Amino acid sequence: QVEFVESGGGLVQPGGSLTISCVASGFDFSASVLRWYRRTPGNEREFVAWITGDGSATNYADSVKGRFAVSRDNAKNTMYLQMNSLKPEDTAKYLCAVGTTYGQGTQVTVSS
Repeated sequence: QVEFVESGGGLVQPGGSLTISCVASGFDFSASVLRWYRRTPGNEREFVAWITGDGSATNYADSVKGRFAVSRDNAKNTMYLQMNSLKPEDTAKYLCAVGTTYGQGTQVTVSS
C-alpha cells in the first residue's frame, strides 16, 4: 500500500523560503519517478516538478522554474521541495505523487 506523509508547510512572507518534505512507503522508492503537485485555493491541481529515481533529472512547471528545486534522499525514502522567492500565488496545498497515487498534502501560505 502506497503511503505518503508530507510535512514542512506553513505561513511565509512574500520573498521568503520554505522546504517541504515527503516521506514515502509501500513501493520501490529508488526506482520511481516522483512528482510534486499543488492544489490551489480554486481547487485546481497543478504540476510543480518531477524527479527521476536516481535524482539525475528533474523538470519544473514554468511558474516555478528558477525558484523551486526538487531533490530526494533514497536512503530515507524522502523527497524534498525547496521553495525560494515565494509569491502569494504559490499559496496551495502541496502533494507528492507516484503514478496516480497522491498524498494528503501540506499547506503553504504566502502572505504578509
